[in-house]
Amino acid sequence: MEKLKKRWGITSNMQLVVIFVVFAITGSSSVYVAKPFLDFLGMAPENFPDDWWGSALYWTLRILLIFPFYQVLLIIYGWLFGQFKFFWAFEKKMLSRMGLGFLFK
Repeated sequence: MEKLKKRWGITSNMQLVVIFVVFAITGSSSVYVAKPFLDFLGMAPENFPDDWWGSALYWTLRILLIFPFYQVLLIIYGWLFGQFKFFWAFEKKMLSRMGLGFLFK
């Protein structure tokens, strides 16, 4: 744990626990939010064909939708738990590695 704390610039074990909790809550809630959002857009699983590609298309859309929800929720939960500075830096680093660093210039 000390190596991780040093790498992330964290000073206490409690701060590390809070960061892990934020990651867990964000992952769970981004998956949870994607389904009602697709339903709101009229893309419920029942609206796709019963063939294999209809199901594959639905799940592809849902997984692609989870990514932006995760990014936004990570910042929101980080702020709520008092770790905005850490998660904002984490977010910028992650998006810049994915080639989306231009969003922060």
